[in-house]
Amino acid sequence: MHLGLFAVGTGNHIAGWRHPGASKSASDIKVFLEMAKTAERAKFDMFFLADGVKCSPDYHPGFLNQLEPMTALSAISMVTSHIGLVATASTTYSEPYNLARTFASLDLISGGRAGWNMVTTSDPDSGQNFGRAEIEHDLRYEIAAEFVEVTRGLWDSWESDAIEANVESGRYAIPEKVHFLDHDGKHFQVRGPLNAARCPQGYPVLIQAGSSKTGQEFAAKYAEVMFTVQQDLEVAASFYAQVKQRVHEQGRDPQHCKILPGLLPVVGRTEREAQEKLAELASYVDEESAMETMSFRLGHDMSQYSLDGPVPKLPISGNVQGYRRMVLTDAYRKNYTLRELYNLFAVSRGYLIVCGTPSQVVDAMEEWFKAPACDGFNLTPAHFPESLDDFAELVVPELQRRSLFRTEYSGRTLREHFGLPVPTNRYSESGDG
Repeated sequence: MHLGLFAVGTGNHIAGWRHPGASKSASDIKVFLEMAKTAERAKFDMFFLADGVKCSPDYHPGFLNQLEPMTALSAISMVTSHIGLVATASTTYSEPYNLARTFASLDLISGGRAGWNMVTTSDPDSGQNFGRAEIEHDLRYEIAAEFVEVTRGLWDSWESDAIEANVESGRYAIPEKVHFLDHDGKHFQVRGPLNAARCPQGYPVLIQAGSSKTGQEFAAKYAEVMFTVQQDLEVAASFYAQVKQRVHEQGRDPQHCKILPGLLPVVGRTEREAQEKLAELASYVDEESAMETMSFRLGHDMSQYSLDGPVPKLPISGNVQGYRRMVLTDAYRKNYTLRELYNLFAVSRGYLIVCGTPSQVVDAMEEWFKAPACDGFNLTPAHFPESLDDFAELVVPELQRRSLFRTEYSGRTLREHFGLPVPTNRYSESGDG
């Protein structure tokens, strides 16, 4: 299976920073350097930094005051050698040329380890920082599709052998191997070429997290890794099969779209120790922040409902749809109360929680993996460094013992970790791979 690390300086738990010895800063690069080195020692596929383009005083502390991801990942690339480096960047509040250049630079700096988590940015408050009005859900994905097409075109600007650097002739670049894009579309007009050489990976690994119908269609066409949020194994297995089928219908190999649900592991050397850790995490919960998180994730003001009542049947939001579709299934609403859903968001921000001994945690991961309901997991540790250390020191060896996870890296690039092909350059007859 594949493993990613969702790295949040103050922990994925809203109040994870309150844990004894936990990191309390989301803007201290040393915290992230240590996380990345631990994840690489454990042979994780990737290290992921999420991002947003707004700030609110009552926001999750890990995203309230954070480092810009591409800057941080460039620093992290200097103390790691294998682990993939993934950042979120918005197709709504970025320009294709700047984004293509930034990710190409990270891929070149890291030797082929960059990945782009493509988001359309659903939060209407973000637009106020750019002087833009809220954009309707399906239009955001229409813009995103053209954005990705332009970006991939820019990454193809240079063929892999375009730089000759011939000392005798004095010719540095071969002009016919450097290409103008000349894109003139509905949303973007971009001439090119990109002022960055061909990426070591062809282009960075493309990652996406949308679970709405439109988001799944977008993922089927473009995503090579997909982040998901699910609580129910049967629902996850059905979703897995549907996405793989959609990928096939797009003419792609389903194995070239890896599906990784979020997972918050709570690990103890005994089951009792694990349960005590989970209870301690629950004791840190700030009610106002937890309600804010649940409301944001579901796209509705949940404070209007009684926590002691049933989980309401909510309409689909025009902004955030993934959590609503994945978590609030009929089966979930039948078996859980709103307070239990609230506690889930408080502790894990809506991701699946697995609590127990290393063997019990691996049992659950193996069941999902073999169902199949996933190709691995994107870990969301409650706090750092302890939660990550527990997983690396206790769970990873058990995964390796069962031959479910690598013991050594077999390649150097993120594409190699995921078993993904190097994209062919559209202008090259022989391609790059």
